[in-house]
Amino acid sequence: MRVVLDTNVCLDAFVFDDPRAATLVAALVAGDVEAVTRADCRDEWLGVLAYPALKLDEARRAEAATRFDGVVTLLDGVAAGEVTADGGRDAVPRVPLPRCRDPDDQKFLELAQASGASVLFSRDAEVLRLARRTVRDGLFGILKPEDWAGSV
Repeated sequence: MRVVLDTNVCLDAFVFDDPRAATLVAALVAGDVEAVTRADCRDEWLGVLAYPALKLDEARRAEAATRFDGVVTLLDGVAAGEVTADGGRDAVPRVPLPRCRDPDDQKFLELAQASGASVLFSRDAEVLRLARRTVRDGLFGILKPEDWAGSV
């Protein structure tokens, strides 16, 4: 099962050890679930780790980045519409993605579609509002980590 984690879920999983993400983290560590990212999503993650409001020292930032890199696969060259679930090239997505109000969140939707992910894990209310549509259109689910039953 392939999944995408947005930045807030990564904070829960790799910085705060939030128990609501524990089942998901355990599945990632065990290799039962494959999380994927692309360069701009990873760059956002690393940038957020440096936010002063988080008050993370260099050691904690490095630990969080290492935990992320240990269980999240960076897909090279993945951009909107580039990679299909079978890894082939596809210049035109089969089903148009819904538009998220926040352009910073749109890249996670694009990644989920382009990589053939089954689920996009998010805590963002705007992203979560799109869940019915992405399921209806046969794209992928959008869930909070605690709402996932953990079955693969």
